[in-house]
Amino acid sequence: MDITALENELKAGKLNNIYLLYGEERFLLDNNVKKIKKLFGETVNGINYIQIDNTNVSEIIADIETPAFGYPQKLIVAKDTGLFQKPKRGKNVTTEEKTSKKDDNKFENKLATYIEENIDMINDSVILLFIENDADKNNLYKTIDKLGCVCNFEKQKPAELVKRIKSICNMYKVNVDAVTLNYLIENCGTSLQDLINEIRKQIEYVGAGGTITKQNIDLLGIKQFESIIFDLTDSLGRKNISEALQVLKNLLYAKEPIQKIFITLYEHFKKLYITKIAINEKLNIAESLNLKPNQTFLVNKYTMQSKYFKEAELRKLLQEFIDLDYKSKSGAIDLNVGLEAVLCRYCS
Repeated sequence: MDITALENELKAGKLNNIYLLYGEERFLLDNNVKKIKKLFGETVNGINYIQIDNTNVSEIIADIETPAFGYPQKLIVAKDTGLFQKPKRGKNVTTEEKTSKKDDNKFENKLATYIEENIDMINDSVILLFIENDADKNNLYKTIDKLGCVCNFEKQKPAELVKRIKSICNMYKVNVDAVTLNYLIENCGTSLQDLINEIRKQIEYVGAGGTITKQNIDLLGIKQFESIIFDLTDSLGRKNISEALQVLKNLLYAKEPIQKIFITLYEHFKKLYITKIAINEKLNIAESLNLKPNQTFLVNKYTMQSKYFKEAELRKLLQEFIDLDYKSKSGAIDLNVGLEAVLCRYCS
């Protein structure tokens, strides 16, 4: 089940008896957990509301079987249980970890079998809610997918983010177009929680009947670190060294570690280099950059920015970053000074 379908079901007041909710979009996941709890109704901890984690997950079958005295149903919330973890592989996996995983697999299979064999009883008296960061498609996953509801809360794509933010603006009778909302996403990131915080500031600023513009976003928006790196690189591409150095100084003033700035700049120029090659070789840029579905809007940004640089220039810049890394670690040069020198050499 996708996020929209789950939201529609809960909006209609329909509750499934078994859920597995997982994924990176924690804001929407937590919101839907709240909706499930609200639909369930009154909860009394230890009576009709049981909380499970990896320390007491072995008790979950006993909790399912124990009646919710005085209540028609029991809500069991099992969070970060470890039952859906992907198995570790490689030489670094210890014997203890292998043994622990085997035990988890045994219990995971036992629980999957128990749910299948007792689904009628569960449907009659229990709401079972699993919440995880990630989920391997093991036997328990497949059982819940067959008998209940599995929903992966993936990071939202720009079009989905625009739709959600637009609906908030409509609620407060504030005007904004899709182009401006996409500009907000490009500058402030793809975290829905961050975007909601940003749009609330904009709504307060323009007021009912007002219109949010790009100028408002530039004035009030808190730019994500990656967006600022794009600004710095834009300045370099235009050979505007004073502007580039000012962006760098602003990052340092904002307490961003110089090592983080250095590594991010290296990775950014590496992506521009890959973009340049992908364009020349007529390859798929999104695949070449290994972008996630919610990051595909970056293709246009990398493509446009790569036009500032020649392939040989990017290759030389990357080598200078590698040389600077070695020199700074050996104590031959201060990383901050060395980074400014690399930027100045390019612009000269």
